[in-house]
Amino acid sequence: MASESSFDIVSKLDRQEVDNALTQTSKELSQRFDFKGTGASIAWSGDNGVEIRANSEQRVTAALDVFKEKLVKRKVSLKVLDAEGEPKPSGKEYRLMVGLKEGISTEDAKKISKIIRDEGPKGVKPQVQGDELRVTSKKKDDLQSVIAMLKEKDLDLALQFVNFR
Repeated sequence: MASESSFDIVSKLDRQEVDNALTQTSKELSQRFDFKGTGASIAWSGDNGVEIRANSEQRVTAALDVFKEKLVKRKVSLKVLDAEGEPKPSGKEYRLMVGLKEGISTEDAKKISKIIRDEGPKGVKPQVQGDELRVTSKKKDDLQSVIAMLKEKDLDLALQFVNFR
């Protein structure tokens, strides 16, 4: 009997790369001419969030664009960002909280496993394990086709495929 092959689908955040992007953004906000005198700043807010501040809504959204640009350069998917609506006025400045999504929620895991069961090759079994998904099959080719299929889908998650054995 052939042994089962498997891989895990995870949604992890490379904190070091995000921190580097945040530092670069902060430096650029302090040096760029169009941000002079706007009080534009970006900083960590708790464990899974970033707070952007400036004296106008336009400067806050421009600072967010700079942050996104730095993330892309560091090969961090923009799907990890969870910008919560519009910049909110707070005293004389505007603030925008940007959450960072990590892990696969239960409903997203169910949605992904349904896609695998419905559209994937026969004999491939998805299994939810906490905030990740394990996919097993007897054929490695089937697993590779599942990975290709999920990469084509436009899911609102940054997925990584790890532990391929």
